Amino acid sequence: MKILVAYKRVVDYNVKVRVKADGTGVETANVKMSMNPFDEIAVEEAVRLKEKGVATEIVAVSCGLTGCQETLRTALAIGADRAILVETDVDLQPLAVAKLLKAVCAKESPQLVILGKQAIDDDANQTGQMLAALLGWPQATFASKVKVENGKAQVTREVDGGLETISIRLPAVITTDLRLNEPRYVTLPNIMKAKKKALEMLKPDALGVDVKPRLATLKVVEPARRKAGVKLPDAKTLVDKLRNEAKVI
Repeated sequence: MKILVAYKRVVDYNVKVRVKADGTGVETANVKMSMNPFDEIAVEEAVRLKEKGVATEIVAVSCGLTGCQETLRTALAIGADRAILVETDVDLQPLAVAKLLKAVCAKESPQLVILGKQAIDDDANQTGQMLAALLGWPQATFASKVKVENGKAQVTREVDGGLETISIRLPAVITTDLRLNEPRYVTLPNIMKAKKKALEMLKPDALGVDVKPRLATLKVVEPARRKAGVKLPDAKTLVDKLRNEAKVI
């Protein structure tokens, strides 16, 4: 069984995000970038399925700038067999990414696609669902446990009321949640081996996909700074401020 794992390159989660001075977006120049944490969990799960003998090949896919090669090499070091980069300098939106992944699926014919439930930069939580809809495949989102056998995937999902376990037929799309697994530490020998693994470069035009943005960002602003707290002498003063200043009572 071939597994396709999709991932997004984002600002590292340890970096404090800064808005550009002109308000057009988030500053990424000279900022540390890394693999989206949810997608790293997806790569780890694919590798574990291969170690169990369920999968025979893992293909890591990313869409974006040339710099995505660096994080693709990380996916290869974790255990992916080869990688594909759909290179473009267009600011990709979820629908465009889903269309690109659909085209890659048509090329590679995977039996399972695994990706993170959302990216930590835009928090859209759309790409996996859109991809499943475009492919016409079953989907299992927010997975916290995955078991694959006999052409089916049994997936435990995290929902508002607790946990839900569903069974879906393959081929299918699964999006991963935080509690699915803990990604392994990437060792230096595996990083060196990853440099020798195949990395294929494609363009959206070659896949027949129009990635032109459908939404325009008008302005990006930082959250308002919280005011410093004050000490009050008694409960009467507190009630007065809540009623007359905060107007919450």
